[in-house]
Amino acid sequence: MGNLEGKIILITGAAKGMGAVEAGMAVERGATVILSDVIDGQLEATANALNSPFAHLDVTSKSDWGNTITQMMNDYGRIDGLVNNAGIFIQKTLFDDSADAFEAMAKVNQLGTYLGIECVAPIMREQKSGSIVNISSVAGLRGQRNIGYVASKFAVTGMTKAVALQLAKFNVRCNSVHPGAISTDMALGLGPSDVELLTSRTPMGRIGEPEEVSETVMFLLSDAASYLTGAEIAVDGGFIL
Repeated sequence: MGNLEGKIILITGAAKGMGAVEAGMAVERGATVILSDVIDGQLEATANALNSPFAHLDVTSKSDWGNTITQMMNDYGRIDGLVNNAGIFIQKTLFDDSADAFEAMAKVNQLGTYLGIECVAPIMREQKSGSIVNISSVAGLRGQRNIGYVASKFAVTGMTKAVALQLAKFNVRCNSVHPGAISTDMALGLGPSDVELLTSRTPMGRIGEPEEVSETVMFLLSDAASYLTGAEIAVDGGFIL
């Protein structure tokens, strides 16, 4: 399951954390993976460790997307998979003067995902094949206190379904993955007390590892998921239960 031999895949937010793990796993399974991020030094180091190409890509920039996709088409002639992994979390609630944080999260998490889809969808439609995997969150399935993050991740969940409807007849799939508390900088940056609280609310009694999310992403990118589109898959240890 999850064989990606010969596939051309772009992963955003791939310099570190879950994106880097996804990239490494996809390379191990035979894909050519283009890593992208805005953290240039770490991006180059991660890509070099995988012997993979990389591109500076600010997901909120339409021109960056255009440059990256054009280069990929020049180099490979097709794009088989896109993982919209890049995302940010700013810890704010409605009462924390949160408008700036709301806008920042909307730009990266929602607009960034949309721009990636907008760029690759015509290519995949012409190919009559492709898989788009959007990394949402359990915050895209149930309410939480952080209004900006929840709004952006619910948007990703909804966009996934709209795109799946539009592209299904072209044999292009679009699915969303919803991690719970995962051992990355984003989660661990919340602080020990918040991590402990998340763990206590997770039926499996622990936070997850990036590899556990990445396995689901690999499946969705692969031909083994050929009849799966518009799905929302929670990888959360039962958190949303």
